[in-house]
Order: sequence, then C-alpha cells, then structure tokens
Amino acid sequence: MRLRNVRTVLATVTAGLTAATCLTVAGPANAQVNHACSPSVAIDGFSDALDKAMYEGNYVGNFSALAVDGNGTLAALSDRSSLFALDGRTLQPKGVVQLADESGAALDAEGLVVDLPHSRLRSSGGTPIGTYLVSSETEPSVRRYSRDGRILDRLPVPDALRVAPVGRAVGNGTFEGLTMLPGGRTLIASMEYALSGDSAGIVRLQTWKRHHGSFALGAQYAYRADSGLGVPEVTATPDGRLLVLERGFTAGVGNTVRLYLADPRRATDTSGIDNLTGQDGVRLIKKTLLADLADCPDLGATAKQPQPNPLLDNIEAMTITGHRNGRLNVLLASDDNQNAVQTTRFYSLRVRT
Repeated sequence: MRLRNVRTVLATVTAGLTAATCLTVAGPANAQVNHACSPSVAIDGFSDALDKAMYEGNYVGNFSALAVDGNGTLAALSDRSSLFALDGRTLQPKGVVQLADESGAALDAEGLVVDLPHSRLRSSGGTPIGTYLVSSETEPSVRRYSRDGRILDRLPVPDALRVAPVGRAVGNGTFEGLTMLPGGRTLIASMEYALSGDSAGIVRLQTWKRHHGSFALGAQYAYRADSGLGVPEVTATPDGRLLVLERGFTAGVGNTVRLYLADPRRATDTSGIDNLTGQDGVRLIKKTLLADLADCPDLGATAKQPQPNPLLDNIEAMTITGHRNGRLNVLLASDDNQNAVQTTRFYSLRVRT
C-alpha cells in the first residue's frame, strides 16, 4: 500500500490478534492534538487503497459492515453479497465468499458478526473456525452462514419489523447494524429508520438470546436518532454499551456522520408497544455524542463530491479492533455504492468512552 504522508498507524485487534493497518496520516508524528475530532475522539489516519479495486473478478467496495476475524484478518461485507477477507496489516483482499438467500438470490447484506466459539479467536490447522451472522434489509432477515457461504440457520424476526405490507418497516430502512454483546449470548440488530406509526427518528433495536446454540427473540429497545439521520451501524463495546453511527446525506452539501455512545441497559422493552410516539413511561436508549466526524481534521483527504469535510463519505461500517483502559481502537469504512463520485475509504479512530 502506498502512503501519501509520513507514518503508519498500528491497530491492535482484540483477543490477542495484532494487526497493523497502514493508514495515511497528515502532519508530524507528535502533532496528535491536531488529530482531535472532539475531546473523546481522535483520527489516526485513513486509506483509499481499495477504492475501485477488483479482486478475482469481484468489485471490492460497497462495504456495509466490518468485523475482526481470525488469523490476522478482517471480514468486510459488501451489500452486493460479497464477503471479503482482508489482510489486517495491509487491508488487501485475501479471499472472497459469495452469499445468497435460500433461493440463490443476492442479499442486500448490511450487518455482520463473526461468531467465534467461546467468544475467543481460535483456529484449526491455520483455518479460522466459527460462523457468520449476516443481516439483510430486504425482508429483513438474519441468517447464519458457514465459512464457505452455506446457510445454516435463519433467525426469527417480529412481523412488525418486516417491510410493508407484511410489516410496518419502510423499504431500504430495516436491519443495518448487527452486533454481539460481550459473552456471545445476546445479538442485536438495529433498524435504520422508524417504523410506520412510530415517531420520526425513533428506531428499534431487536435482540435475540442464545439458548443451547440457537437464537430466540429477546427484548426490543428504542433509540432516537438525530433529525434527518438514520442508523447504519451499531457495535458493542467491551462493557456492554454500544457505539452507534448516525448518518445522513444532503445533495449539494454531503454527508453527516456522528458517533454516539449508547447504553441500552435501562431502556424499556418496546416489543409489546405498537406505536412509539413519545408516551410517558417509555425509556429510550440513552445516548451521548462522542464526535461529529465533520469536525475531524481532513488529513489532506479529497472528496469527489461536495462534503462539509473532504474526509467524509458514505460511512456505514464499523468495528472495534482493540481496547485498553476505556480507550477503543475503531475502524470505519465507507460504502461507495460503486459510484464514481463516492470513495471506498477506511478510517482509524481512537475513542475514549
């Protein structure tokens, strides 16, 4: 990978796996204060190395989710049904698996969890084991896949969260985020937009509880996104809270991308509430703004269309690659929609929670 400036950034990946992700950083190495996006977030660098790349005849882009995988790799999910293995040191593709639904049709794949045995990174004969949990916003759905892309299971979904007319969800506005809480027993999927009948901006988060190896429907919670924004990704923190991305786009202006810390632990279970309209007695998930990414230094980035900060693009993938003493290493990626005026870009953040 060719660097545009003066240094590389090391990202330490969870559970003893170390990966060095080469990312562009502007300015002298000791000018860390200049990389602050807010008191809680700093940006270490970015990489456009995979923008408009090809790998074994597959377009490398359209990234909607990231997850730490075994043996020094990152799993990167395309919303066009390609699941890439990326080298954790260089971000270069090492393999690809094509996913499909039960009829063989492509997915609008949006969320990804690498479900590893006992919540630890293990391997057998040098090959990572475990399965992939993948959400699609078409129906919506959550399926479990084998390492070679075979469907192993499909999780139940409440009727209300299905796309109208079956349910009350809007098309292209259902399961975007997918994450597993520490311990591996609770899976969470986040809707991108509100259901019909719920107040604008209130999105539902559905949980599943693992029982004897299978997942059953659990509690449901509600989260209020900022006006005009949706929720493209959620990622569990080591202490059981959530990092939440909120995102929007205005033609001629560009993207809005904000990072929040959210705590669902005292929120009301909304699974039995048909319409969320701000009624008394319903506790929404509490959230705290960590950073508006428009406030980050641009690090010399360029944009192909108007942006409030040329560093920004259509960011919708996120994973935590390491943590220590309440400080998280967070990797983001943008979905370029295979569009000439958008960019596949990776971002390395340091987040204090």
